Amino acid sequence: MFTDLPLLSLVVWLPVVGGMLILLAGDQGDAGGARRLALLFALATFVLSIGLYTGFDTSTAAMQFVEQHAWIPAYNIYYHLGVDGISVPLILLTTFTTVIVVIAGWEVIKEKPAQYMAAFLIMEGLMNGVFASLDAMLFYVYWEGMLIPMFLIIGIWGGPRRVYATIKFFIYTFFGSVFMLVALIYMYYKSGSFAILDMHLLKLDMSEQLLIFIAFLMAFAVKVPMWPVHTWLPDAHVEAPTGGSVILAAIMLKIGGYGFMRFSLPITPDASHALDWLMILMSLVAVVYIGFVALVQSDMKKLVAYSSIAHMGFVTLGLFVIFRIWSNPANVDISGATLAVEGAMVQMISHGFISGALFLMIGVLYDRMHSREINDYGGVVNTMPVFAAFAVFFAMANSGLPGTSGFVGEFMVILASFKASFWFAFLAATTLILGAAYTLWMVKRVFFGEIRNDHVRALQDINQREFLIMATLAVAVLVLGLYPAPLVNVMHVSVDNLLQHVAVSKL
Repeated sequence: MFTDLPLLSLVVWLPVVGGMLILLAGDQGDAGGARRLALLFALATFVLSIGLYTGFDTSTAAMQFVEQHAWIPAYNIYYHLGVDGISVPLILLTTFTTVIVVIAGWEVIKEKPAQYMAAFLIMEGLMNGVFASLDAMLFYVYWEGMLIPMFLIIGIWGGPRRVYATIKFFIYTFFGSVFMLVALIYMYYKSGSFAILDMHLLKLDMSEQLLIFIAFLMAFAVKVPMWPVHTWLPDAHVEAPTGGSVILAAIMLKIGGYGFMRFSLPITPDASHALDWLMILMSLVAVVYIGFVALVQSDMKKLVAYSSIAHMGFVTLGLFVIFRIWSNPANVDISGATLAVEGAMVQMISHGFISGALFLMIGVLYDRMHSREINDYGGVVNTMPVFAAFAVFFAMANSGLPGTSGFVGEFMVILASFKASFWFAFLAATTLILGAAYTLWMVKRVFFGEIRNDHVRALQDINQREFLIMATLAVAVLVLGLYPAPLVNVMHVSVDNLLQHVAVSKL
């Protein structure tokens, strides 16, 4: 059905064109028209992205759906797109989440709804471009371009301190990206090509690898975000509108993890091995220390934002613990490393569903009460029982309850970490205790107990639109938790190929 279409270009540019059309139409006349048009383009992009999954050949690690056209031939820069088993799930997550965000903002956004919807559609296309780019300069253009819609979303529709949060977000992410650009240009002069797959084959000495790895680390660590460059995230989340928080947590953080897999590991494997102790240390500090930081938060959004940092620590832990697994004489094959990287990927997708659901849950309460303070609530289950049921379910998933997607990725990474070191696995497993502590304590104080506030007494349960969003995400969390095979199968060959590549020295 989709075989003759330039699928990747459609997935990248259809939402961008839709966003531009909505911008041109503006808010004149029926604002609902802009919303319906946004939903139409978001759904169409999601359907097209499903074609990437159904048409994907899981038996090969080669790039698929490849498109290549000359862009700036003088510098060997091409419009070059293609996907493997690592990028397809992330594109699907992006298109799925955008549909959810458009529906979530349907009635809530009263001011400039057309511009709001257009910003999300344009950002969707640019994020898909990041995951599909096979040319380093094209990747960089999409990487920087996606900051602009998010900058506007927080800056226009955000909270009282939105300007501060927006500038902090932009400075942190842009500063790191400059170092990545320098590294990409250096490799271009070494290889004569901006093709990412050519850079994977480039021979580099140890000093070159270390400098390039650190340059990439500056860009990707900020985006994940890893401790200690995480401080922009809570501010951005607290001030962002609900849709902005959902995209930020569900998609943008994953681009950092994707960058490590597409650039740092295959281009600088020796430097990655040499500095794996640093990456593992930073990851475990994120899991343990940030978990304690989440425990003392009084703002629900800040609590979930810190929770995101802790859960993303599993992603970087899974990606860099592979070198310790290989250096352990007891491990004679690569299955432990495969488990670690696949666990990191499952954790990225799972965290997209769960963190998105938690931010939408907080948004539902904020729309009714205009407060995110935990102490302003209590006894919400008495007036919103259906909503409370969803909230408890997502809280359990965030705590890593078996049967939900929150358990699968973390369990895989912990299991793989055991092959490297008992202490890595032990420290990583503390998230199951800390995650339950901060998430369930928040649920207890917000949803249970006596009603202490007249505003809570006047609350009304979720409507059909909100129910649809929550139910859809709940199904996604359950399906991935009970049957992760469709996700693991699509990435397995690509992950094995990545690990075989990383195992070979570039010196």
